[in-house]
Amino acid sequence: MKIAIFGNKHQKEKSAQARLLFGVLEKYGVEVAICKDFYAFLVSNMDLRPQTTQLISDDYFDADIAISMGGDGTFLKTAERIGRKNIPILGINTGRLGFLADVAPQEIEQTIAEIISGQYLVEERSLLQLQTQGLCKSFYPYALNEIAVSKRDSSSMLTIHTFLDDNYLNAYQADGLIIATPTGSTAYSLSVGGPIIVPQAHNFVITAVAPHSLNVRPLVINDNSIIRLQVESRNTNFLIGVDGRSAVMNSRYELNIRKADYTTKVVKRLDHLFHNTLRNKLMWGADKRI
Repeated sequence: MKIAIFGNKHQKEKSAQARLLFGVLEKYGVEVAICKDFYAFLVSNMDLRPQTTQLISDDYFDADIAISMGGDGTFLKTAERIGRKNIPILGINTGRLGFLADVAPQEIEQTIAEIISGQYLVEERSLLQLQTQGLCKSFYPYALNEIAVSKRDSSSMLTIHTFLDDNYLNAYQADGLIIATPTGSTAYSLSVGGPIIVPQAHNFVITAVAPHSLNVRPLVINDNSIIRLQVESRNTNFLIGVDGRSAVMNSRYELNIRKADYTTKVVKRLDHLFHNTLRNKLMWGADKRI
């Protein structure tokens, strides 16, 4: 088995987890490829030189599984690097909450043992694709979590004319608008009042950020819908965010958002069910008195 490793380069204090992971992989004789930047971080900040057969510096790599070591942000960056390669991604959480990166450090050894023996699930997660003429060709237009429109450098709100399949929906007057996947429903969208959607649902959710009208509510739509946005801004500019990657856009450019033609594969342990993750991560039913 060959495993590609990607990791957070800002967590020197997490060296114990990294040492454990590479020790376990070496124990099972796994062929390891490591992201070049992450390897340099391990050497310079952790004095760790794991055995590797390849340093990944471009798109020319392959593996049976990829491991993302960090938080959900690191997982999203890993998904970008994997792209259309159909390599399933396992997220080891050395960050904070961790919905995508949901394997705890103390579960590393058992999880790797399960992967070696083939005892794991692979979930397919839908992505969003942004199409517009206002972005440079090098901008990666796919989002596993969300695509967000937000105001740039003015206190004035945006007016976002929104169409579904060329049918007029609404003119959102707000600080921004989020189009989220089921995976992203527990991220930015949730923080501004959006609903939680199970990963297997064939839906997207449209959530306004600080809308001017209190009767504006999040809207769940079919994921085969094409969303078209026309943005009005007092200073003619706004920000577009795609899984945290941002760019300044001019309001003369229209945005088209649709379901991508490929999916991201996510590795899950057999006992890591979504409703268990919700209950544990969001502390549903927790009572401090007990």
